[in-house]
Amino acid sequence: MTAFTIEPVREQRAEVRHVPLSRVVNVELRKMFDTRTGFWLMSSIVITGLLTMVATIAFAPDADLTYYTFAKAIGFPMTVVLPMIAILSITGEWSQRSGLTTFTLVPHRSRIIRAKAISSVAVGVAAMLFAFLIGAIGNLVGTAIAGITPVWDVSFAEGANIVLGSLLCLLTGTMLGMLIRSSAGALVAYFVYALLLPTVAGILASSQEWFRDLQPWVDLNYAQAALFNGSLTGEQWANLAVTAATWLVLPAVVGLRLVMKSEVK
Repeated sequence: MTAFTIEPVREQRAEVRHVPLSRVVNVELRKMFDTRTGFWLMSSIVITGLLTMVATIAFAPDADLTYYTFAKAIGFPMTVVLPMIAILSITGEWSQRSGLTTFTLVPHRSRIIRAKAISSVAVGVAAMLFAFLIGAIGNLVGTAIAGITPVWDVSFAEGANIVLGSLLCLLTGTMLGMLIRSSAGALVAYFVYALLLPTVAGILASSQEWFRDLQPWVDLNYAQAALFNGSLTGEQWANLAVTAATWLVLPAVVGLRLVMKSEVK
């Protein structure tokens, strides 16, 4: 009598490969440029940089034609545009109803948000490097026209502080996008956050002595402004750390939790 041995059937499972984060970042970068709004926002960085350089050469006094003047003047409009780019990168999944496709192809939402943040930071760094380049060209051209010696008064540390301040502005847009997840609502909240609150805080500081000493510890815009004004003291770094944790990190954590749980329709 012959004995037969029955081998257990082994289930064959397809190997699941996660989409590499680098590929997701590349897709998010393309999405920033592909839409009409994204294209013109990116173009506005170049356009405003060139217009600001020309305006600085034309209207700034000869004594103020320094590299710092050009870098600060060209970088200022970018601190307004970059948060808008970050906001639209996040809220586009809800406002343009592309979230169902995005979160289906890459079901881990945290990886999508991470890729969006990385791509936004990459655009921000590139924009600031462009600002420094255009500032250098403006400094050379402006001083040549005025017949004076170029002044290079921005050290590496001061340049790094300017980049850090611009990136904090950009990440504020990322935070608001995660919290609100609506393009219109997040943009309105950003302008209130960037324009109205600093004005109210300034009025309080000028009229209320108790708030004057408290302002550096509770006003992120005030603490962040020190990054654009040269080197920071130890206390100013502490002010920046406390205000950034309160107004940027904690709301971003809440916003990320909302993104993970919110329904995409």
